[in-house]
Amino acid sequence: MGTLYLVRHGQASFGADDYDRLSELGHRQSQRLGEYFRHKGIEFSAVMTGTLRRHQETLAGIAKGLDWPAQPLLWPGLNEYDSAAVIQAIHPMPLAKPDTPELYRHHFRLLRDGLTQWMAGVVTPRGMPSYNDFVHGVSSALDHVRQHFDGHVLLVSSGGPIATAVGHILGTAPETTIELNLRIRNSSVTEFHFTPKRHSLVTYNTLPHLDAPDYADWITHA
Repeated sequence: MGTLYLVRHGQASFGADDYDRLSELGHRQSQRLGEYFRHKGIEFSAVMTGTLRRHQETLAGIAKGLDWPAQPLLWPGLNEYDSAAVIQAIHPMPLAKPDTPELYRHHFRLLRDGLTQWMAGVVTPRGMPSYNDFVHGVSSALDHVRQHFDGHVLLVSSGGPIATAVGHILGTAPETTIELNLRIRNSSVTEFHFTPKRHSLVTYNTLPHLDAPDYADWITHA
């Protein structure tokens, strides 16, 4: 049996021209998680990540906190869906930057609606795979873990793929997968136990490395 730790990237640059880079806080969240793993004595036998910049920067922070020369297996199927394309598929008019609470809520209302329609095959966001192909990209990574690894395995990805992984092994409805996705926190840890035959959910969306008053304002969602 092994344990797979699925980590969502640290805080990215929501609302900026380039979302795909960690904020200063995102770097600190990632390094803090690595320090937590080191304190717990967790040593990883393998690591997989998506190919996005925020995945690589998050892994770099974890590796720094662990004092560990990570050598990841890059897996494009662990990349996030394109949220702008999802929204544009149902709302082709340009949106203002979500720099107020109301615009932020409007953004995520549209995203939830767009995800629902993409999952149902109603819309095909530009440049994106079908939802079934997206799920396959995630499930193939889980299959690879079961078939090739044991011990402690680290997987760094995004909220969409991690929620999809949970939904895949639990058999949840698409609407539930969306809610899992939109609740996941930056640098959070989800744990699966795995054998050569199956994965089992142990924890979801936890922040053990930030469980102290000094880190209360380090908890973010975007």
